[in-house]
Amino acid sequence: MQLSDHFTELLRSTVNLSQFKLDLLDTRVEAIYRALKADEVIGGLILGKVPQGSWAHRTIINPVADAEFDADVMLLMAENPHWSQSPKSYIEEVYAALHRHSTYKEMPHSRKCRCVRLVYSNSMHVDIVPSVRLSDGREVIVNRDEDCWEYTDSEGFSTWMRAQDETAQGNLRKVIRLVKFLRDHKGSFTGTRSVILTTLLGNQVNASKKLADPGYYRDVPTALLHIIGDLDIYLQANPVKPSVQDPSGSGLTFDHRWEQSTYSYFRDRIHKHAQEVHDAYYAEDKDTSVRLWQEVFGAGFKAPAAASSSAKFSTATAAATAATRTGRAG
Repeated sequence: MQLSDHFTELLRSTVNLSQFKLDLLDTRVEAIYRALKADEVIGGLILGKVPQGSWAHRTIINPVADAEFDADVMLLMAENPHWSQSPKSYIEEVYAALHRHSTYKEMPHSRKCRCVRLVYSNSMHVDIVPSVRLSDGREVIVNRDEDCWEYTDSEGFSTWMRAQDETAQGNLRKVIRLVKFLRDHKGSFTGTRSVILTTLLGNQVNASKKLADPGYYRDVPTALLHIIGDLDIYLQANPVKPSVQDPSGSGLTFDHRWEQSTYSYFRDRIHKHAQEVHDAYYAEDKDTSVRLWQEVFGAGFKAPAAASSSAKFSTATAAATAATRTGRAG
């Protein structure tokens, strides 16, 4: 059975990052931005900020247990000709600006390949990704390990994501969150990066399928059934790791983000999950369907509290009515 209300509850109470945490993230990123903008060395180069990754795509989920959740923010910067011979200077200077700040110098912060990471204890970490608009018009980010530029089209990816989600009637993002939940909370296909998972799931959304069947993505469970099922068909046809193209049209691939062994494990796990979802969706008995869905997603798959309360109230009312009638009959 579809049990759409159970999926609404699963997403709301278990999978989705809470509004409180999203608001906290907004507040902290804004504070980081103001601090960097006020820095005497790099402040004049900073042009703006743009959320990136799962935060920008609205596919961010609750972390496991007390683990940190993470968010990426693109720090838009003007080109400094003195740094152009050594692109990693942008990461070094953002790191130095945090180190100069009265608050952030006391917090764990480190330089990664493409970002500077700032860690909030037992809460979250923010990856600050310098993005530079070069004089030739290219939008680039920094690869600190190789000390080089990398072309990117972050807005192109976001535009593609919005279009695919619209085709899926607003359910693609929810399906991605559910599948990420399987990876993170249920320990399935660990090692598959979010950008690959998002791209592969998004690639399955096809307007021609909705044209043939207008209800193909009509609700969360139906979209999940079809998207993960179509992904399984694609993966089973490709035993060797296929190339995963950046859907923004940048010409880049994400192939370096995983190995054949990781792909093979992911392929096997998706095959199993596609069958589990199929069985739960088509189970005709509600109790059986709930049990099968819970075997996939855990105890968080349940009726909304209001629905449960109404059901209990209805049962109690029916029992009281029956007792009253029995009394009157006697």
